[in-house]
Amino acid sequence: MACFFRRNIASQLSRICGRPEETFISCLSAVPVSKKQETPDFRLSVNSLVSNGSVSSGGDLQSTTEKLARQIKPDSVIEEVSPGHGVINFRVNRRLLTRRILDQLHKEPHLFGVKSELFRDLCKVRTLVEFSSPNIAKKFHAGHLRSTIIGNFIANLKQALGNEVIRMNYLGDWGMQFGLLGTGFQRYGSQEKLRENPLQHLFEVYVRVNREADNNESLRLDARDFFRSLEQHEEQSLSLWKQFRDITVEEYKRIYERLGVHFDHYAGESFHQSRVRDVLQDLTSKGLLKTTEKGTGVVDLSPAGDMSSYSTIVRSDGTSLYITRDLAAALDRKETYNFDEMIYVTDKSQTVHFKHLFQILLAMGHPWAERCRHVPFGLVQGMRTRQGEVVFLEDVLDEACDRMLKNMSLSKTSKDLPNPKDTAEKVGISALIIQDFKGPLISDYKFEWERVLQAQGDTGVFLQYTHARLCSLLQMQAGSHLDGSFDPLPLMEKRSIAILQHLLRYDEVLYQCSQDLQPKHLVNFLMTLCHLVASAHRELPVKGSCSEVAQARLHLFSGARSVLANGMAILGMQPVEKM
Repeated sequence: MACFFRRNIASQLSRICGRPEETFISCLSAVPVSKKQETPDFRLSVNSLVSNGSVSSGGDLQSTTEKLARQIKPDSVIEEVSPGHGVINFRVNRRLLTRRILDQLHKEPHLFGVKSELFRDLCKVRTLVEFSSPNIAKKFHAGHLRSTIIGNFIANLKQALGNEVIRMNYLGDWGMQFGLLGTGFQRYGSQEKLRENPLQHLFEVYVRVNREADNNESLRLDARDFFRSLEQHEEQSLSLWKQFRDITVEEYKRIYERLGVHFDHYAGESFHQSRVRDVLQDLTSKGLLKTTEKGTGVVDLSPAGDMSSYSTIVRSDGTSLYITRDLAAALDRKETYNFDEMIYVTDKSQTVHFKHLFQILLAMGHPWAERCRHVPFGLVQGMRTRQGEVVFLEDVLDEACDRMLKNMSLSKTSKDLPNPKDTAEKVGISALIIQDFKGPLISDYKFEWERVLQAQGDTGVFLQYTHARLCSLLQMQAGSHLDGSFDPLPLMEKRSIAILQHLLRYDEVLYQCSQDLQPKHLVNFLMTLCHLVASAHRELPVKGSCSEVAQARLHLFSGARSVLANGMAILGMQPVEKM
């Protein structure tokens, strides 16, 4: 409900300065809560107003700040106005602050933070997010975990802010590796083993054929022939490839279900293969496709046109490459879904690939490529199970669940749960997500199980525990029905006000996430909320308090639980009610 207070302050500034209210909204921010001292609720950057021409400084920023502060009068909303160094601080009416925030959280908890004037200028658009995108015929590697959970966060955030979101899983189901796999399966494969343990068997075949191809020219030539037969749509090769693809997708769907992730569409490089020829013809007709001395087809991307930078589009034998199929996919998607923006989530090693992809699309005359974006991420180091190196994602999920189950069994505060394994899985996956999201996505980070699964500190376990604790408090007081009517007076003390002040920042945090697509802002916000709630829970008992005090505190804790649950859901966590 920060928008109500921002609008009131902006209204006064509009009358004083003769500028539209919207001019001042972006210069107003809720102030982070401080443990050491009482903080104001909002802060206006006078420097920003001077920079955008809304206020004339006359050469002295501090004099301008003090003069403007004197012109703003306290009213029924603003209790106190005080100038700082280049900023003006505002303290709002405490009862109104309490009533406005907790009323909205009671009536429309799902709209809190997302129904804000900060998002008024952000057009509701159709967003296509491509994420996860593993290679078929291989077990889901742990390295794909980051793409999956980051892409899921971006899709959740965009949807929460009112956008139409298309979740796309672009499977790596084409390319020379399938020439190797197809040839390998024809030599070493077994349909019986394929039925018993499909991905494990395909993995073993692929490892063996890769190893032997290093020293076997005949095998490499057979692999090229197999891939060429795929591109020429020969029935026998396509039938085997389709069997690999169908088996893999079913296995992946089971793992996505464990992660709480879903996709609207499963596509793949093969899906767009038929359009590759059209792409090459289009590049040729526009004079963009050039042939090198080696016979490869390339697009010159150098500013001077001297081939100092180029992208290879087609091999000398005429077969397509990853970027060729990505070009076809982008064009197909624009025609099929008419997206306003498209976001690719892959590791940072593909940064140059996507730079080239967008440059080529622009050169082909597609200005919408400027609204395509690559979200890169770093590598995870040191992810091991007790048995050794983790290779497959399912090993990671099983390990997280098993370790969490053991921790819960040793905890004195754990509740009797109807399905402890399900709870352990949800909490364990939450721990993996938070560990991944705490820092900048582009950074590599070192994985440590002991730190990830700690109940104390800024971990996913702590988030889930705080949410479960609030659920337990509200369930224990089920007789005290929250009907929306409460007296705000019992919430005028500092711990309650600190929570309410913090909640004022929620829309700003979501806005920041929407700008740079980094989940760390939301993670930090939720962690601070948990610490504030833990402190209030210790000092502000509900049980044993008189009915007016109990009702007020229950509204406060209920509101905090709603924001916590909303934020966790955007991050991709499934909040638990007991643990």
